[in-house]
Amino acid sequence: MSILVVYRDVMRTPDELIFISTAARLLGMHPQTLRKYERLGLVRPTRAVGSMRVYSTEEIARLRLIKRLVDGAGVNLAGVQRLLGVADVVTRMRPLMREASAGRADARRRLAHELDTLCDLLGL
Repeated sequence: MSILVVYRDVMRTPDELIFISTAARLLGMHPQTLRKYERLGLVRPTRAVGSMRVYSTEEIARLRLIKRLVDGAGVNLAGVQRLLGVADVVTRMRPLMREASAGRADARRRLAHELDTLCDLLGL
């Protein structure tokens, strides 16, 4: 684990890991909400020394998306789980599409697998 650096009131590591209390404050959420989202598998914070949850900048962006879906679009948490699952598959598919278009057979096989996963998530 990296040495922690104090930057203003935010405790961060050089990899931009943010403690749960700071993440909650940045997002305008209660820390218990962040713990609930972790229990549901919506986010996966890493653990610092002493089992403290720390969030990467990618996890913070994911939490902002969750907040926008729940608060702004009125999506319930089950819907958020489904949408995030679809988004994860699409994210994995993008580089595979580039590789497959370059003629790589293994990329086409992995892309077909991701498409099957996407269809399963969507109930198709």
